Amino acid sequence: MATIEECREALDRLAENLAGASGDLRDAAAPDRSLSCHLSDLDVTFTGHLAGGHIQDVRTVPGTPERRAEIALTMSGDDLVALVHGRLSFAKAWASGRVRVQASLRDVLRLRSLL
Repeated sequence: MATIEECREALDRLAENLAGASGDLRDAAAPDRSLSCHLSDLDVTFTGHLAGGHIQDVRTVPGTPERRAEIALTMSGDDLVALVHGRLSFAKAWASGRVRVQASLRDVLRLRSLL
């Protein structure tokens, strides 16, 4: 099972990938949205803000946050690490229920291109 530190490193890697993105990927990362990622197996949530291709103000909170983010993800820590490292397809994980997303359809399609 992935640790909180490994999951935080995966989010940091995703942030680095977003910051270095160009073209269509950069456009997908451009929206200004609140973001949360609840890790069900660790019962912890990373919250932050996606803006200008960067994930900013990342905080770790126990459980689920009281206020839902505009893009809210739920998955296991292992799945987060696998997604960011390219070992798990976002589309397959989403279709099988391993990753749950609460967001507008447009944001889901953008997210798919980022992961």
